[in-house]
Amino acid sequence: MKIKQFIPAFSWLPSYGSKQIKGDLTAGLTVGVMLIPQGMAYAMIAGLPPIYGLYASTVPLIIYALLGTSRQLAVGPVAMVSLLTAASIGMMAEAGSETYITLAIVLALFVGIIQFLLGAFRLGFLVNFLSHPVISGFTSAAALIIGLSQLKHLLGVDIARSHHVHEILLQAFEKTGDINWTTFAIGIGGIVLIKGVKKINKSIPGPLLAVLFGILVVWAFGLTDLGVKIVGTVPEGLPKMGMPSFSRETISMLLPTALAISLVSFMESIAVAKAIQAKHKNYKVEPNQELIALGAANIGGAFFQSYPVTGGFSRTAVNDQAGAKTGMATIISAGLIILTLLFLTPLFYYLPKAILASVIMVAVFGLIDIKEAVHLWHANRTDFAMLIITFLATLGLGIEQGIGIGVILSLAMIIFKTTRPHVARLGKVPGTHFYRNVNRFRQLEEREDILIVRFDAQLYFANTNFFRDKMEEFIAAKGDKLRAIILNADSITSMDSSAIHAMEDFATDVKTAGLKLYLTGVIGPVRDSMVKGHLIEKIGENNFFMSVQEAVDFYSNLHATENKNPHQEFIMQTNV
Repeated sequence: MKIKQFIPAFSWLPSYGSKQIKGDLTAGLTVGVMLIPQGMAYAMIAGLPPIYGLYASTVPLIIYALLGTSRQLAVGPVAMVSLLTAASIGMMAEAGSETYITLAIVLALFVGIIQFLLGAFRLGFLVNFLSHPVISGFTSAAALIIGLSQLKHLLGVDIARSHHVHEILLQAFEKTGDINWTTFAIGIGGIVLIKGVKKINKSIPGPLLAVLFGILVVWAFGLTDLGVKIVGTVPEGLPKMGMPSFSRETISMLLPTALAISLVSFMESIAVAKAIQAKHKNYKVEPNQELIALGAANIGGAFFQSYPVTGGFSRTAVNDQAGAKTGMATIISAGLIILTLLFLTPLFYYLPKAILASVIMVAVFGLIDIKEAVHLWHANRTDFAMLIITFLATLGLGIEQGIGIGVILSLAMIIFKTTRPHVARLGKVPGTHFYRNVNRFRQLEEREDILIVRFDAQLYFANTNFFRDKMEEFIAAKGDKLRAIILNADSITSMDSSAIHAMEDFATDVKTAGLKLYLTGVIGPVRDSMVKGHLIEKIGENNFFMSVQEAVDFYSNLHATENKNPHQEFIMQTNV
């Protein structure tokens, strides 16, 4: 095994040189500057002191840069994972307490272990059970909850922590008379500054400018005397290394959330990684290796006081636009955060929490995907319903319950579609040997004595009854003139033992009814199952054909011969 498979950084490190360093340096510094206010803001979402957002932006970034397959993905604290962290731990301990902080770090360890194991055992496909409409609905609702949860900092009022939008809005409405208008003005100023700078040039670090603006305004005008809440003393120095301590009870409490964060964070990360990789043809994103890299980043981070991290949308886009060529850009970003922890934390003393709230609001409200909902309304009403149900469930019931319902919806849709797949009655395109769905094409030729059916799914225990019901429905519609049934198996990808038994029973019933049964286009794996189940010999090897037309021609010739010689069928069966 090549070392590049275990440490993908060795695919670009040996040839690293001046061609890459310029872009990586620019991108690394840009993202690092962007990460300072974002990391502190996202730590607040997670219910942690702001410094833990910087801790989460050091070791995990370096580990991912070495083990990840994406060369532009910017790993670190993100809004979604921060909110999931707060949603789970908030019920176990008071936000910001020592117990709370310990649980957040242990959660990072559990998330890392789960992701690493999923990657090591090549189980990255499990993330496919979360459909895009479900993720879109969940993300939009979570973004709304995240954004509104910052109203207390934007308005300067005390609003109890809640993961339900209606509770947050009700509390905010009840305390409109207590709004600190100075705090509100600073927060709105931060939002306008970030949005305005973004319109001018996306590569300019708007959040950092907002942070500088907030610090200078509060310091210069002494706004703390007017009730403007600030971050205050930020601890200096690097995070201490140590093994997170936990008990068996902690495992049982955190494991469900750790699993949810593992899947959601991986989906967020792999989605943006693949989107960016599509622009670059010099490497390939490997989902299972990404799981290993993210898992290792979270495990390593947990030993240095980090809470769960993953790849972020906005920072990755900025990283790519700023010219990142390799993972060195991420290492440079981590280096800038380390320098900040060592020397620059005193500068954040006067940072108003309203500015951090504005950074969060601008970032997360951009995740609300109205366009996708409108698109699905026109394109697929079923997917639209899944999106809306997940959205409303997340808003009304909470983050964890919302994603749980989303997973159940995704699985239910998979089960529904496989148990009731598409089945088509086929007719011949005039003048050709092609056969198509009679409900989709006009002027197709159908013979009264032949029923041709295509079953578009694997045939297994959950849909065998549906298969029988549809076949009986088609047979009844044909009436007394029906003499032969042709099953086009091109789209049947597999058959289990239940399907073999069901097909055997169906073949017996067809034969008892005096009808012929032919199968066409049976693929290798299905044929293997039929051979092992002795189904081919029971149906008759001569009743299998490569194409529908061959089966039709065979029956036509047989029918013509039977009309001339009534004993011909008996003779042919004897020969077989």
